[in-house]
Amino acid sequence: MQSYVNHATTQKPKLFEGEKWLVLTGLLGFLLAAICGVWVLANGGEVSPGGDVSKAFSFDAALGAFILSTAAIAPLSGLKARSRALFRRVYIGLALYSYGAETIQNFRGVNPRFVDSDSFFDQTVGNVFTFVALFLVLFYLYLGVQFFRSRAYKLRPGMALGVRYAMIAVTVSFAAGIWISMNQGRFIGADGNIIWLHGLGFHALQAVPIVAWLVERSRAKASSLIHITGITYLLGLIAIGWQTLNGHALMEWSLLPLAASICFILSIAAGVAALRKVLLSGSRPNSGNRNSAARF
Repeated sequence: MQSYVNHATTQKPKLFEGEKWLVLTGLLGFLLAAICGVWVLANGGEVSPGGDVSKAFSFDAALGAFILSTAAIAPLSGLKARSRALFRRVYIGLALYSYGAETIQNFRGVNPRFVDSDSFFDQTVGNVFTFVALFLVLFYLYLGVQFFRSRAYKLRPGMALGVRYAMIAVTVSFAAGIWISMNQGRFIGADGNIIWLHGLGFHALQAVPIVAWLVERSRAKASSLIHITGITYLLGLIAIGWQTLNGHALMEWSLLPLAASICFILSIAAGVAALRKVLLSGSRPNSGNRNSAARF
């Protein structure tokens, strides 16, 4: 099998290429989070009777990061132009509704996901939000499947491998989100908090592809670093999920939190090793033409 970097000798798609509107949609999330953050600092988070602007702050920032990460990897999916355009338009629409429902409703004093109001408007917003969340999951799974096909692997093998691990972690996060909905809240058992599993799984979209990107830019054949990063990240999520399912807090001295910490430390160590290889190789891709510019 040829090395990952040898595949990159021809013209390859770049990160974020053609995804201007997805990028702007992601940045909108950070703008809304900043507005919510200023409000929380000035007035506190809670808004009577059931809103909490601090939750809108964290939601908007998290969704913004998620959309930006999606904009980065979408050009590498191997989707044809029409299919990719459809995904982009639908996902932008779903994201805009999510921003609006989460932000506006919390400012109005209503929890948009667990509506405790007899208002027809509030109930409708909440019900639609449920379906929007479902479509966010389904369309993302459609995107994720593309990276397990040969077309995406041939475009940029190292990145495809990294995104595959990330997509498995994202699926775990989506499952945790469904768990929160069915549980009618993030807390379970005495001290369990599902939100940790939900949030950390999405961060795999940044953690693992970044290592894959570093491996691509180095001259070393270091695909094993991508595997180490992805596998340890997933094992860390499994440990967190198991601890949460048992109803215990993550910040306690017990086997599962310790195992999760070790896994994430190993994942970070693999990333540091990949960065070191890039620095030692002069940040250029390993290809037959050493004069070719490094690509994003």
